[in-house]
Amino acid sequence: MKPLQLRRSRTVSPPGLTAVARLDRRSAALTARVLPGEIAVIQHLDLDRGTAEALVGAGVTAVINQAPSVSGRYPNLGPQVVAAAGIPLVDVPDADVFSALRDGDRVRLDGSRLFRGERLIAEGELLDASRVDQLLADARSGRAAQLEAFTFNTVEHLRRDQHLLLDGAGVPDLRTRLDGRQVVIACRSYDYRSDLRCLRTYIREHRPVLVGVDAGADALVEAGHAPDLIVGDLDAVSDRTLRRGAELVTTGQAASSDRLHRLGVSAVTVPASGTSEDAAMLLADTCGAALIVTAGSHVGVEDFLDRGQSQMAGSFLTRLRVGPRLVDAKVIARLNHNRVRSWQLALLVCAGLLAVLLAIAITPAGEQWLATIADGLAGIVSSVQEGIG
Repeated sequence: MKPLQLRRSRTVSPPGLTAVARLDRRSAALTARVLPGEIAVIQHLDLDRGTAEALVGAGVTAVINQAPSVSGRYPNLGPQVVAAAGIPLVDVPDADVFSALRDGDRVRLDGSRLFRGERLIAEGELLDASRVDQLLADARSGRAAQLEAFTFNTVEHLRRDQHLLLDGAGVPDLRTRLDGRQVVIACRSYDYRSDLRCLRTYIREHRPVLVGVDAGADALVEAGHAPDLIVGDLDAVSDRTLRRGAELVTTGQAASSDRLHRLGVSAVTVPASGTSEDAAMLLADTCGAALIVTAGSHVGVEDFLDRGQSQMAGSFLTRLRVGPRLVDAKVIARLNHNRVRSWQLALLVCAGLLAVLLAIAITPAGEQWLATIADGLAGIVSSVQEGIG
């Protein structure tokens, strides 16, 4: 009789990617609290580059979007960033993921299907690099229509907010002095990390007022700086940064009063015109800033289109208002890179003096001078020794 053999049962892992789901309809708030390895669930029509870079930088393993990441209105830049990072991007515009899931639920993503346990929550479209390129190619035909709509929105925006844009009406008095000072406005958007690295020397030498826009306040702290002002959506800023003592200015997207009370902080309100970044620029300009340096901001046509036409008008008019005071961080970095620093000049002078002294030392007159200096030093040493003895 053969002995009974026991077979070990092997647990077969379900296919796909299993991780914690982090949910928020406001992408800026989500990027501030999502952890590496988690799946980000957002509702962001036409995913922009700034949000995409923040998600990639946070280390998410997948992005579920309950809205079209590329609607076709214009060629937005965000999906390319996510696809290039090798992170699955799944659009589920016809599902109600926010009702079916709670923040922190453990979910499984198998291709374009999202599960919680064995239950299918949503099935959509997986946007890989080739699919994103196809969607963007189709969307480029809509740029002319977007620019036409932008022209109309600009006129409407100016008519509605002309007193704020032209006169700075409603801007609150601040305890932080901006008049005559240089100001750095940091956004957690396009290339913000490299921009802040480029500004290290500038910030150390000129001590500008540091303004964090939304989660840009956390970006300043991560770069080793303490923000003087925080402007915009305070819910996108961490508790730790809000407690650092910066002056807080909201733009109508105010954090809940309960949260501010719990943290022991208060905020003033600036009239909202366009984005939080625009409000920060208007605030700095109205308060008399001598120079406004932007870090992580949008500067080109593609960047403006990426923000969507509803925000383009305010940003365009704000930049017209600020005018020659506004400069991008990359320009400051180039100027600092090409500038001869004082320590470099001092080193050059010392090297020149040393070369002259060496040249003199090898001449007969130089040898006499060195002998005289040596005798003098010897006499001083002898006098000191006698005084000690």
